[in-house]
Amino acid sequence: MAAAELRILEHGEELAREAAEFVAWIGEQAITSRGAFRIALSGGSTPKALHAQLAANHATRLDWSQVCFFFSDERCVAPDHTDSNFRMANETLLVPLKIATSKIFRLHGEEDPAQAARQYEETIRAEFATAAPAWPRFDLILLGLGDDGHTASLFAGTPALHQQQRLVVPTQAPQGPKQRLTFTAPLINQAHTVAFLVSGADKASAVRTVLEDRAANPKTIPAKLITPASGRLVWFMDRAAAAGLTMEQQRVVSNEE
Repeated sequence: MAAAELRILEHGEELAREAAEFVAWIGEQAITSRGAFRIALSGGSTPKALHAQLAANHATRLDWSQVCFFFSDERCVAPDHTDSNFRMANETLLVPLKIATSKIFRLHGEEDPAQAARQYEETIRAEFATAAPAWPRFDLILLGLGDDGHTASLFAGTPALHQQQRLVVPTQAPQGPKQRLTFTAPLINQAHTVAFLVSGADKASAVRTVLEDRAANPKTIPAKLITPASGRLVWFMDRAAAAGLTMEQQRVVSNEE
């Protein structure tokens, strides 16, 4: 397991620019080496700025026809609902880039959660041509971090944290739309690259706990479960989110592209 690479930017706009450059670079490498770029998007406010950067500044850099879009989690709502992760990504990234519907694989949050989770697992295995018990390997999985230490829709105290065989499971959130669908930690940890995007002072305590508190229990701080088996783990943070880290950790540590 490789150590986390920390990329600490001055503010949210710089974070979005740097993360967009990274996504585009990872995409180029994946298309060159594997013929396609399979990325899982996350919800939340920080990815909106990333999407804007990709759509505005990288529209011609990648062959977007070779990019397949998945989602690391979803609220159990209709795809046009204001809480839908798909709706946010569709409006800010997929439509602006004119992505073909055949390249978009959304979680069907409007359907029965157990059925939707099984269906998405089957879709992923089919697209990756990976039968159980083998694990599909995404090129890049984007994640956020909640101020309670959750990531994707992996919440403290839920059975989803103990799942070791499934790719996608239904789960519940403590607030907001309670019914959710989420990638499991083992699936996330198989990715070639996992990237957290974290901004804002309200995330500083959670960032410190995940990255520096060795005694913190993953059952209560689920983001600590994200430890890629053989891939890269990169944290993009603004200064406010990184403010709780020790001064040694607050320097930028990264493998430059």
